[in-house]
Amino acid sequence: MAIRSTTPLLFWSLLLSSTVTAFTFATALPRQQEMDRVSALPGQPPAAFSQFSGYVTVDEEEGRALFYWLTEATLSPEKKPLVLWLNGGPGCSSVAYGASEEIGPFRINRTGSSLYMNKYSWNREANLLFLESPAGVGFSYTNTSSNLKDSGDKRTAHDALVFLIRWMSRFPQYQHRDFYISGESYAGHYVPQLAKMIRDYNKQHSYAIINLKGFIVGNAVTDNYYDSLGTVAYWWSHSMISDATYKSILNNCNFTSDNSSKQCDDAVNYAMNHEFGSIDQYSIYTPSCLSLPNSTIRVKNTLLRQRVSGYDPCTENYAEKYYNRPDVQKALHANITGIPYKWTACSDVLIKNWKDSQNSMLPTYKELIAAGLRIWVFSGDTDSVVPVTATRFSLRHLNLTTKTRWYPWYSGNQVGGWTEVYDGLTFATVRGAGHEVPLFQPKRAFILFKSFLAGKELPKS
Repeated sequence: MAIRSTTPLLFWSLLLSSTVTAFTFATALPRQQEMDRVSALPGQPPAAFSQFSGYVTVDEEEGRALFYWLTEATLSPEKKPLVLWLNGGPGCSSVAYGASEEIGPFRINRTGSSLYMNKYSWNREANLLFLESPAGVGFSYTNTSSNLKDSGDKRTAHDALVFLIRWMSRFPQYQHRDFYISGESYAGHYVPQLAKMIRDYNKQHSYAIINLKGFIVGNAVTDNYYDSLGTVAYWWSHSMISDATYKSILNNCNFTSDNSSKQCDDAVNYAMNHEFGSIDQYSIYTPSCLSLPNSTIRVKNTLLRQRVSGYDPCTENYAEKYYNRPDVQKALHANITGIPYKWTACSDVLIKNWKDSQNSMLPTYKELIAAGLRIWVFSGDTDSVVPVTATRFSLRHLNLTTKTRWYPWYSGNQVGGWTEVYDGLTFATVRGAGHEVPLFQPKRAFILFKSFLAGKELPKS
C-alpha cells in the first residue's frame, strides 16, 4: 500500500479534532495515566521516580499504535523539562538502545534476569520519554502488514506528531512544559523532521500544547553527499583502508547520484571485507562482541551507512533476552495484541524496505535555526559508521557565523572533547566515544546534556 497523502488543511483538522476530543473527556485522564503506571519491572532495584508505559494509537484505520516508556525525573519532575528520545536505524528501538544502554535509568545484566542503576541517567535532569518508532519497531505495531514495507521519513514524522498530541492529552501535566527532542544516527532525520512538523503544527493553532524549545542529536545522518565523503575520509584518515582503496572509492562512487555503480560497490565491499578486519565499526578502538555476527554495510541512496545494530560487547543480546520475557512485557503493558514475532532491537523488514529518505537535512536545519530553536549536534569520535568527519563536512555547508571558536571542553581534569559555537547551533565532539555516545562515555554525555538544557557553553576547564 502506498503512503497515503493528506491535504495540509485536513491533516491539521484531524490532529486538532483528536486533541479537542481528549480535552472533552478530561475527567478520564487520571485513570488513563494510572492504567499505564509501571509499579516495578522484574529484577528492578528500588527507584524513587515514577514510570509509565503503554500504547498510543496513531492511525485507527490501519491499526498503527506506538509504544512509549516514560521515566520521570528523579527529583522535582513537575519542574523538569520533557525530553523525547528517538533511536534510528531506520527501524531500531529506543527501548533497546536509548533506554537500556544509553541514557535511561536502568541497565540489564548479562543473563537478562535483573536490572541495575545507571549512575549517569539523563532522568537526573529531565523527564525522559522513549518512543519505539515507526510502527513495526520493538513493541510498536500495525494491523496493516503492508505498513512494514512502505515506511519512510514522512509517515514516521507524521505518526510521531500524532503520538505526541494524543500522549499529552493523556498526560496533561506535560502540556506547555519545556520540550526537547533528542536522538542519534538515523534520528538525524527523525529529530529535525519532527521538530519542523511540530513547528508547522503550532503555527496553525493558537492553542499549541507542544512547547518545543530545541533538539540535540548525535552521530547524525545529515546529508547524503557530505556524509559519504566524510565517512570515506574517516576510513582513510584512521588507517582502516589503503590509499589505493581510498582512491578507488573516490574515483568510482558518484555520491550525488541515487544509483550506485558496480565499480563503486566493489570498491566499498573490498574495503569492508578485506581491509577493515574484525572490528566494531561503531567503536573502532574497543573489542567486538564475538557472540554477534558481523553486521553488513549496504549502499543506499549513495549514503554509506550501516545497519544500526548497537554497541557490540553484547548489550543488545541482554536487551533481547529481557524484553522477550512475558513477565517483563506484562509489567510494561507491552505486546498486548500478541505480536506474531519476537521483540528485536532492530527490524530487518523496515530497514530493508525504507521508502522515502530526505537527501539532505541542511535546508531543514536552516529553517529551524531561523526559528530560534536551541540546536546542538554532537559526535563520538571513534564511530566509523556516521563519523565526526561526516558531520563536520555537512555542518560546514550551513555557512554559519562562529560565535565561540573551537576549544577543548572538560570533564573533570580531562578533555571531554572539542566544541565550536555558531550563531544558531553548537557542535561538540565527545572524546573516546563511539556511535552510542552515552554508552561509551556516560559522564561526558551527561555533562553535554546538562549544558544543553541549561543553554550554556561546555566547560572550558
